[in-house]
Amino acid sequence: AVKIPNVDNPIRNMSGGQRQCVSIARTAAFASKLVIMDEPTAALGVQETAQVENIIRGLKDRGIPMILISHNLRQVFDLVDRIVVFRRGRIVASLRKDETDGNDIVSYITGVKGTEAA
Repeated sequence: AVKIPNVDNPIRNMSGGQRQCVSIARTAAFASKLVIMDEPTAALGVQETAQVENIIRGLKDRGIPMILISHNLRQVFDLVDRIVVFRRGRIVASLRKDETDGNDIVSYITGVKGTEAA
């Protein structure tokens, strides 16, 4: 649960982290076709990040397709099924999570490995 001291408090009076959590919770409540999240936990603390990750897992459990854009490899490996790596605006890798590891992904990000889009 997102900690909001006063639910009657307008969104404009909430902290950035509270606003982001409310936005993600609303997305989870109303999502039906596709959810795209771009760095959803970048501005959040540890507790809020855990809550957002639980929301993402809930969406996944409900079968809602999701694109998660993140630089946090721990989070990526915890939450996704497929990892697509872009480098300089092009897809350089599209791999199933269980067929790769963090070192492999970093190699694509840095350009050590070439294109292996599937």
